[in-house]
Amino acid sequence: MARQSEKLNWYLNRLRCMSVGEIFHRLHKKLRVTTRRLRGTHGKPPVPNPSATSKPWLHPGDRVGANAYSMAADRILAGHYAVFALSDVYLGIPPDWNRDPKTGTLAPSTFGMALDYRQEALVGDIKYLWEPNRHLEFVTLCQAYWITRDERYLEGFKRLLCSWIEQCPYPRGPNWSSSLEAGIRLINWSICWQLIGGAESRLFAGEDGRHVHSAWLGSIWEHSCFIAENWSRDSSANNHLIGEAAGLFIASVTWPAWSRSSAWRAESHTILAREAVLQVHADGVLKEQTVSYLQFVGDFLLIAGLAGRENGFNFAASYWESLERMLDFLASIMDVGGNLPMIGDADDGYAVRLAQGENFCPYRSLLASGGLLFERPDLLAKAGGIDAKTRWLMGAKIDDAHALPIDWPDSARPVRTSFPNGGYYILGTDWETDREIRIVADTGPLGYLSIAAHGHADALAFSLSVGGIEFLVDPGTYSYHTQKVWREYFRGTAAHNTLRVDGLDQSLIGGNFMWLRHARARSLAWRDDPDVAELVGEHDGYSSLPDPVIHRRHWRFEKSARALRLRDTLECAADHRVERCWHFSEGCQVDFTAPGVVVSNAGRRIELALDPRSQGHRVLSIGSDDPMTGWISRGFDRKHPAYSLVERFDIRGQTQLDALIDIG
Repeated sequence: MARQSEKLNWYLNRLRCMSVGEIFHRLHKKLRVTTRRLRGTHGKPPVPNPSATSKPWLHPGDRVGANAYSMAADRILAGHYAVFALSDVYLGIPPDWNRDPKTGTLAPSTFGMALDYRQEALVGDIKYLWEPNRHLEFVTLCQAYWITRDERYLEGFKRLLCSWIEQCPYPRGPNWSSSLEAGIRLINWSICWQLIGGAESRLFAGEDGRHVHSAWLGSIWEHSCFIAENWSRDSSANNHLIGEAAGLFIASVTWPAWSRSSAWRAESHTILAREAVLQVHADGVLKEQTVSYLQFVGDFLLIAGLAGRENGFNFAASYWESLERMLDFLASIMDVGGNLPMIGDADDGYAVRLAQGENFCPYRSLLASGGLLFERPDLLAKAGGIDAKTRWLMGAKIDDAHALPIDWPDSARPVRTSFPNGGYYILGTDWETDREIRIVADTGPLGYLSIAAHGHADALAFSLSVGGIEFLVDPGTYSYHTQKVWREYFRGTAAHNTLRVDGLDQSLIGGNFMWLRHARARSLAWRDDPDVAELVGEHDGYSSLPDPVIHRRHWRFEKSARALRLRDTLECAADHRVERCWHFSEGCQVDFTAPGVVVSNAGRRIELALDPRSQGHRVLSIGSDDPMTGWISRGFDRKHPAYSLVERFDIRGQTQLDALIDIG
């Protein structure tokens, strides 16, 4: 009964976030899904045109480390996979593609688009189920084959591919319930196709090979039809739409084998060109207000753009300019140690995995690819070199990299400090040195579209790193579809370096990927002078209280003194309980002092002087479940204890709360 009530509430909340037009569109889609369910499949795929070919857009370079790929491929051949927190899980040879590796739940083989994948009892944790079905491991096998020409890897790929097509018939089961997942599969299949030699591959030799060729192209046709009929629309048209369009575009370019291919290519090209501009602020901030999805969306745009350019279907300048602006933002918020604030949702989702090894950084890789693509030595310098993924994607351009001065002096690397459209500002000094101070402050919106699916209630929060060592952090995300209480904690205001009023979040949660009421944040003043950087921002997230509260925050960073002065102003008339939260990196040791706390990490130290009125009402926690606080999540479904400090205040009427961070 409780589950049914929760499901009903979700549907009601979802309706509240839709326009009338979207409601009618979704009703029409529901009718179409029901019709397709009764009708079955589209029938036998048409015979492909064998003379329709394309140019490969993958250009592997040299020095990609054969041993790393062979070792990774051998683990896959032995049935071992890394799936989020399951770093080495045995999935079988071949895997059961419809089973969640975390819970062991076998999803039903019902009509995919009618399957409620949000029900944990039905499918387990759908993120864990979907992840192996993106087929990033297929690419690893094909990379190992390309490097070594060892037939074991080609045969292993064949076995996995054929088992997937057999176990996951279109359109049944959880792997036919999301167009985004289908799009990512097509991207990775395109890479595999190129690495094994395309239509002339040894894989397709003989009678058995011709059967594999026919079955694979048939599934590519079904994937393409599926995406073209199930675009993410209206309030769901976020990164999913870009991923779907990238998948269909790359498929139609790689396999222009059917009469529909040109129409699919044109439609997906139009969507990508439009959404690349629509979903990115003019200053390069992704409108979903999440850092993790920068690399996800960035890869979709980069790879689709490379495939199109190679085959004569280039995108307009605005497409490439949007991607380049995203990289400027990414480079500016990345500290000298390569750390990024974990703003908004993160699920460790990747479009492709072309590099091996724990030290691979998808963000640095994107900067390296962008540095080559746009001939930007500053981006290459920020990337710190050319990684393996970039070598696979950009091998043809790497030979020209000698003309770009990758080893720029640190002082020559520009840092933008103002991103007013997206609402982020960077205060600090001594950029790209071991004395660097980098403060990233958030005065941006909650998220994108009416549901703001991947935003967090983090208005006026900020992060702080010193010399590439993190001190104040955004604690991350941890969970998505399951563990509801943890999902709400990590998204909530109490899990961010900002203020919470009366125990409430700034914005109102309506579901795992839905916000009903959005706090509106804005910057009121900004300056970045040689001696001082100063920002004032405010939000109205508590204006709906019986006694409305406006929160205004003033950051003043004094560069020569290496000190940050913080002032929080609360405009109200009555009594309120206020909590000011401070979340520290898991490497920090935090100890109370008379004025506040001293925080040390990796041989560095800061002193935080708190407002005297919180004396006696300061709680330092680490790894607490009740109340939830003192946690950090560096990866999906992973969390670790870390110090969190809460100051509590009982206020009446307009109040100012001060703090001073002496970085020394």
